[in-house]
Amino acid sequence: MKTKIALLAAALMLGTSAFASAEVLRWARAGDALTLDPHAQNEGPTTALNHQIMEPLLIRDMTGQIVPALATEWAPSKDDPNVWSFKLREGVKFHDGSEFDSEDVVFSFNRAMTKDSDYKELLASVKEVRANGKYGFEIVTNGPNPTMPSNLTNLFIMDKTWAEANNAVKVQDYEGGEDTFASRNANGTGPYTLVSREPDAKTVLKINSNYWGMGQFPMEVTEVIYTPVQNKATRVAALLSGQVDFIQDVPVQDLKRVADAPGLQVKTAPQNRVIFFGMNQGDADLKTDDVEGKNPLADKRVRMAINMSINRDAIKKVVMRGQSIPAGVAMPPFVNGWTKELDAVPANDIDKAKGLMSAAGYGDGFTIRLNCPNDRYINDEAICQASVGMLAKIGIKVQLDAKPKAQHFPLLSKLETDFYMLGWGVPTYDSEYIFNFLVHSKGEKFGSWNATRFGQPELDKKIESLSSETDLDKRNATIAEIWKVVQEEVVYIPIHHQVLNWGMSDKVGTVVDPGDTAKFKYFTMKK
Repeated sequence: MKTKIALLAAALMLGTSAFASAEVLRWARAGDALTLDPHAQNEGPTTALNHQIMEPLLIRDMTGQIVPALATEWAPSKDDPNVWSFKLREGVKFHDGSEFDSEDVVFSFNRAMTKDSDYKELLASVKEVRANGKYGFEIVTNGPNPTMPSNLTNLFIMDKTWAEANNAVKVQDYEGGEDTFASRNANGTGPYTLVSREPDAKTVLKINSNYWGMGQFPMEVTEVIYTPVQNKATRVAALLSGQVDFIQDVPVQDLKRVADAPGLQVKTAPQNRVIFFGMNQGDADLKTDDVEGKNPLADKRVRMAINMSINRDAIKKVVMRGQSIPAGVAMPPFVNGWTKELDAVPANDIDKAKGLMSAAGYGDGFTIRLNCPNDRYINDEAICQASVGMLAKIGIKVQLDAKPKAQHFPLLSKLETDFYMLGWGVPTYDSEYIFNFLVHSKGEKFGSWNATRFGQPELDKKIESLSSETDLDKRNATIAEIWKVVQEEVVYIPIHHQVLNWGMSDKVGTVVDPGDTAKFKYFTMKK
């Protein structure tokens, strides 16, 4: 442990002469960003790092409210209900000094709609994007889309000229293992510029002195040193010893220790994220079980039995130390479409679950592999380990395979997992986002994170209708119909809603963002 802490200290000290300055924020969390390509991976830590360097048209502030970023005004067109019009911010410069204008926005949106983009679902209703003058931009949709602005808060704008000059026009094929200039370098309009990047080791950012928001935001953090620290004990030790100022994921077992330490504080808030298990219920046979010629997960009774066997209260008490909210639906309470009834947690009924297993023809159980990340969610591997014991009670013998998220997520995109953990945040605060990525049949425009092989053509049509339904009562009724099918078919096994615990020096001032995205331009720093 001492060796790990010493190495961390050395890593943090390298590359900055202002190590002790109150303006330097030394930031650590369990996992690193997967890439700097702004459209390649729609994943929390990746988005969080990119938010420091790049900007969308609209952004959510630290309270979750949508506020202007690179666009100053937006509204449906008065002439055409299928068009959203945006007035772009004038006088903005990219980090290399080039000017930002509508050409960059058109380029970025078209790029984000391509095959390898992880943001294409957000733009699935888009028919065309076009410039309307140097500082005007329009999105043409297939029918009126009342929720389009909420889809844009993580969709970053690139410099078209920079992308063309550096062979970065195409989105990085992350799942295919592609390495590109854009995955390692960045030229944004954001509050911080990239100084250096060592993936999984250290990233250094410095304040953008030409940022358009100078004087509008505190901008008291002048340098950021980001160090991924997967080991929980090492991460906490670094905070306690003053080697880091801010950790985004205080282990639940160390909350009191950190909160009671002189000069430190813990800030807690419910997160806009739910943790759940997904199951391959579509293939005729599974590759990771011991049942020949059949797929036990295709039988709804087996899925129901799994749902009943997971003891969410025990996970909350033992694994999460009270820092979770048991879930009955794969949707956070922040989201339009959530109801208390949908989120009712199923009773932990082992006898009934065994009866369902027996009725399905699996009274003797079966063996299956569970794929789980070990550096992405709070106590992710520990939750999976606890679930292994719970599933054993109904005869399902689980072989746990826990990997870093960089190896775990491609298993889902490549459909190389039959049983897996995933967490899902909803930056749009609307059910359509969940349906587009997780429920719609996997295809060119939809379902990129749906590894369940579940899909129904009629349900797909309902999901696609949401983007153009302007009658909000009718739209909400359709959302409820879709959730009814998702719940009845047991498409996912919800575990819990995450609770955020940010640990930091008492010199750091911030509120906890429900999306778990620390935007450092809003932070204050005591001298």
